[in-house]
Amino acid sequence: MIPIAIVGGGGWGTALAITMARLERDVRLWVYEPYLVETMIATGENPIYLPSVRIPPSVRVSNSVEEVLAGVRIVILAVPSHVYRQVFSHILPLLNGDMWFVSATKGIENETLMRMSEVIADVARPRFVPCIAAISGPTFALEVARGEPTALVVASPDESLRLYLQRELSAPRFRLYTNPDLIGVEISAAVKNIIAIAAGVVEGLGLGSNPAAALITRGLAEMTRLVVACGGRRETLSGLAGLGDLVLTAYGSLSRNRRVGVALGQGKNIDDVLSSTRMVAEGVKTAKSTVALARKLDVEMPIAEKMYAVLYEGLKPQDAIDDLMERKLREE
Repeated sequence: MIPIAIVGGGGWGTALAITMARLERDVRLWVYEPYLVETMIATGENPIYLPSVRIPPSVRVSNSVEEVLAGVRIVILAVPSHVYRQVFSHILPLLNGDMWFVSATKGIENETLMRMSEVIADVARPRFVPCIAAISGPTFALEVARGEPTALVVASPDESLRLYLQRELSAPRFRLYTNPDLIGVEISAAVKNIIAIAAGVVEGLGLGSNPAAALITRGLAEMTRLVVACGGRRETLSGLAGLGDLVLTAYGSLSRNRRVGVALGQGKNIDDVLSSTRMVAEGVKTAKSTVALARKLDVEMPIAEKMYAVLYEGLKPQDAIDDLMERKLREE
C-alpha cells in the first residue's frame, strides 16, 4: 500500500496517524517539537495533545521532514492554519507534482483570506501544480483515535482524486463520503468554529436552550451565505462538513472553540483563556479572516461580526447578545 505522511503532530494529526495505522500501512508522522518526538517514541503516546491513547508501533514518529516524506504519495497536512504557509513552504523542496495533498486543517489565512487548499496551490505553483483535496466533518480527535464510529467527507473538484482518496483513507469505523465542493467544505469547516465560540458564550452566560438553538440556526444561515458568495454549493451546508460539523463543535463537550466561548461568557479575559492551554481554538484566529472576507464580499454575518468584536474589540458577551436581538426585524 502507498505510504502516507502526516505533517503535524497535534491531536488531529496523531489521531489520523493512529487511524491510518489500523490499515496496516506505512504511516509517518512529522512532529515539530524534538522533545515530543522522543517522548512519543519512548511512551507510545502523545502526552500533550492526545494523552492516554496508544500510538501503534507501526507509526513512524519523526522530527525529520526528509524521513517522513521520503517515497510517499499521500501527504496529509494537519497543522494550525496560522502556520500552514510556513510549514508547507518548509517542506516544499521535498515535494513534487506526483504527490496528492490532503488538507486536514480548518481555517482561513488571515493575511490573504485564502482557504488552506489555496495556500497549498499558492506556495507550490512556482514548482508544480498540486493535486489537492480536503477532509472535514464532525470529528473530535480523541474519539477518532479511540476508534469510535466517524463519518466525514473528502472534497475535491477532481472526481478521480476524491474517489481514490476515499478508498485509500477509509478505515474501519472511519467512513469517508465524497464531495466535489472543495470551496464549500473548507469555508464551512472554518466558519463553524466561530459559531461554536458563540454557542459557548450562550452557555457561559447561563442562557437556555432557546437562544442556543436560534444561534446555531442563524449561524448556519451565515455560513451558507458566505459559502455561496465564495462560489460553493448551498447543499454542502446540509451535510457532514456543514451542519454535522457545526452541531458537533457547538454542542460537543470536547470542543475547544466552545470552551473558549464558555469562558468568555463567564467573564474571563480572552488572553487568559488562550494562555491556559496549548490547544489551538481555530475560531479565535479565523474570526479575523472570516469577517474580513465577509466584508470584502459584502456578505452579512452579524454573529461573526459580534464574536470578532468580543474577541478583539472588548465588546462584552452580554452586550453582543443584546445587539443581535435588537437588530432590525426582517424576513428569515
